[in-house]
Amino acid sequence: MTHPFLDLPPLSAERFAAIEDRVARLLDTRQDVVITQGEALLPLEGAIRAAAGPGTTALNVITGPYGQTFGDWLRDCGATVYDLSVPFHTAVTPAQIREAFAEHPEIDFVSLVHAEAATGNTNPVAEIGEAVREHGALFYLDAVASVGAEPVLPDAWGVDLCVIGAQKAMGGPAGVSAISVSERAWSRMAANPNAPRRSYLSLLDWKERWIDGGRKALLHAPAQLEMLALEACLERIEAAGAQTVMARHASAAAATRAGAAVLGGGLEPYVHEARDAAPVATTLRVPSGVVASELVARALAGDPALPLAAGGGALAKEMIRVNHYGPDAAPGAVHSSLSALGVALAERGLTVDLAGARRAADAAWR
Repeated sequence: MTHPFLDLPPLSAERFAAIEDRVARLLDTRQDVVITQGEALLPLEGAIRAAAGPGTTALNVITGPYGQTFGDWLRDCGATVYDLSVPFHTAVTPAQIREAFAEHPEIDFVSLVHAEAATGNTNPVAEIGEAVREHGALFYLDAVASVGAEPVLPDAWGVDLCVIGAQKAMGGPAGVSAISVSERAWSRMAANPNAPRRSYLSLLDWKERWIDGGRKALLHAPAQLEMLALEACLERIEAAGAQTVMARHASAAAATRAGAAVLGGGLEPYVHEARDAAPVATTLRVPSGVVASELVARALAGDPALPLAAGGGALAKEMIRVNHYGPDAAPGAVHSSLSALGVALAERGLTVDLAGARRAADAAWR
């Protein structure tokens, strides 16, 4: 018996390259783009291990949990690492980046997360990129959560290594990811004797055997279903228009923040300033005496499909996350999430205004 998802012809190198070209158009980049056959942690780690080593001095910006992970990888590679940590309820500033450069002029690598879906903040990459470019450091950016929800422009921002994933704002698959690589980043990798080779983590393998070979022969059998899903995801974004997709995410964020403010029950924005809030997720601080994970569990009891989650780790006690990305960047998802939270808060004897929250969300969306 045939099955449309199983009985597929092999994915050709030509089609694989065409999907890479679509990613490049989405990022408006002329850099090389490599689609990596795994979730975005694969190119995130691969890029650090390829470009960083014992001679590297890195500024690692921490605005959430992924920044902490990047610092661990950099140290494991033998790099000297200076962490720049800012409170998770805010964003890093270009001035803070420049201060770090002034204190440590030997810095030659900067790692940054664009939008932290886990904490709900987003960083001003365009302005930070200008500071990094002035200093001459290699710029590594995790844009996994931000791509599709806000502009991601490696060339315009001077980003040398830009990693994206499709599973959040793009509304695509989690099993493949992509990275754009500048010429000077390739040069840094080639000069690094510790860069992975003949390894699933190796970006240089793709450079030497795929890109330099004219993208004629794939290194190994690609994750076919995920590649086709990525292609369909990119087609959908192109058809709608990337600006339209980003505007939808911005509206979802504004509506959620406005609705939560009127909902009451003691909920407060976790990210203090709206300008620092990511368009992919709105994080909320619960009132004293309420455990966020318990409140989320009660809210999900009525509809487990709602895009609600408690914060990770220690944040599970105090933070709620409304993940309004991809198909959930929609008025219905926002309304349902706010309503479920309102009901859960009301059950605890807290005063909420469900109708007012809905009106505020609608007004902010418009």
